[in-house]
Amino acid sequence: MSTVLLTGSTSGLGRQLAFELARAGHVVVAHGRDGHRTAQLVAELDDAGGEAQAVVADLASLAEVRALGNRVAEAHPDLDVLINNAGIGFGAPDAGREESADGHELRLAVNYLAPVALTRALLPVLRANTPARIVNVGSAGQLPIDPDDIEFTEGYVGVEAYRRSKFALAAYTFTLAEELAGSGVSVNVLHPATFMDTAMVRESGVTPLSSVPEGVAGVLRLATTDAGITHNGGYFDGTRPSQAHPDAYDPDLRKRLAAVTEQLLAS
Repeated sequence: MSTVLLTGSTSGLGRQLAFELARAGHVVVAHGRDGHRTAQLVAELDDAGGEAQAVVADLASLAEVRALGNRVAEAHPDLDVLINNAGIGFGAPDAGREESADGHELRLAVNYLAPVALTRALLPVLRANTPARIVNVGSAGQLPIDPDDIEFTEGYVGVEAYRRSKFALAAYTFTLAEELAGSGVSVNVLHPATFMDTAMVRESGVTPLSSVPEGVAGVLRLATTDAGITHNGGYFDGTRPSQAHPDAYDPDLRKRLAAVTEQLLAS
């Protein structure tokens, strides 16, 4: 059985994943932004016969993300699965550009910079517990980032900001996979399902097209079966191997993204 850090576990896809992981006998380190909701989830998982611990952090703050990684690494030296599930959607149809605690465009911060920072903080413990898996929950809705305006300061549109952040996450996954080749740690990214029936989708004014359980299968496959080990740097649509946006494989664009990411994380 694995010890799994699951971000964004208190609602939607994350909540369903938490119960499925706990029922299967895995130790669930359940992350949430709200302490009360996270504690309540852990109590429910315990009542259902699972083993879970709560960790709380606002992923819109890089300082909290790094502190989260340090706390989890210290408390769970046997961690062997990281599921970067937490994210924010398009926002309300009339919402404008928002910024994180660090002054970054909010969707870029939560959907991209936070997973990168958290993964880096946890790589030493994952490397110590091979075979280990990193699963990045992405989206088929991808739009190439503009490295010269990665903060999307010009012509901001919430849908496009979300798609840029998910493109960046996919491109980062492929770059990290090359770095991790042969290490015993694998990383993959997937589109779990299209417009699942979640609060995030409904807030965006979009009519749900699939259920949350439909999205669970692909994540569990990569997080808990041999598929998540034999594949490294894969992109999946649900449980099926697929292809990300073609530009996410472009080595020059990925190199530029890596450079600007270093600048953002350093600032």
